[in-house]
Amino acid sequence: MLSTELTRFKEIGRVITILTAWDSISASFVEAAGADVVLVGDSLAMVALGHSTTLPVTLEQMLHHTQAVGRGFSNAPEKQPLVVCDLPFLSYQCGEDKAVSAAGTLLKHSCASAVKIEGAETETLLVIQRLIRMGIPVMGHLGLTPQSVHQLGYKRQAENKNGQDKLFHQAIQLEKAGCFSIVLEHVPNEISRKLKVDLKIPIIGIGAGNDCDGQIRVTADLLGLTKKQPPFAKPLISGRQICIDALKGWVQSQRS
Repeated sequence: MLSTELTRFKEIGRVITILTAWDSISASFVEAAGADVVLVGDSLAMVALGHSTTLPVTLEQMLHHTQAVGRGFSNAPEKQPLVVCDLPFLSYQCGEDKAVSAAGTLLKHSCASAVKIEGAETETLLVIQRLIRMGIPVMGHLGLTPQSVHQLGYKRQAENKNGQDKLFHQAIQLEKAGCFSIVLEHVPNEISRKLKVDLKIPIIGIGAGNDCDGQIRVTADLLGLTKKQPPFAKPLISGRQICIDALKGWVQSQRS
């Protein structure tokens, strides 16, 4: 699926569903579930690699995991979900040339068809514009941006008028720069509701209310696999405890 298809979904009122994957098994689950988009997020630093933030994950590791995700799909290529890969910390903050090289590496050597970039500062917008001119689709990401954890923390963003005005301006700039969609994370509902109307590109929410063009979730959070759940991702099942109980039963049966 092409990234431009998401704009058509917005136009016809079809809700866009995005789930994360980090290896072949999780990719097979998400594909079978029928998600429109699979994000290979840098959240895999925490979900799969045991880090406390997303910052340590490298471009090489993102490529490695994206390749594994591609091997987990079983449908014909034209029926597979769109794969978007996060550009990790310091792969695009150091300039346009480095960003083009990083994004090009992901698209050239994996199943990814687009990349996601956090923020909309002047330097970031220049990077996004350059990537798009080079034929690399870009998904934006505003609000809580995990790569800025040491500056913003994990708290809800844009809760006052100044913060909201800044976010509105940034979203408009991302659309003008050519992003095909924007993820809004952990912001007040009214922001996503207004941007959904004001922008032509899809607004994808995570902790941004239900009045978005689509929703994105970390699959491990939905399955209850993580030790600590974010406040905006209620688990659908107690996956971690289910797995522990099943394995514990096997261990005990062997010992008896």
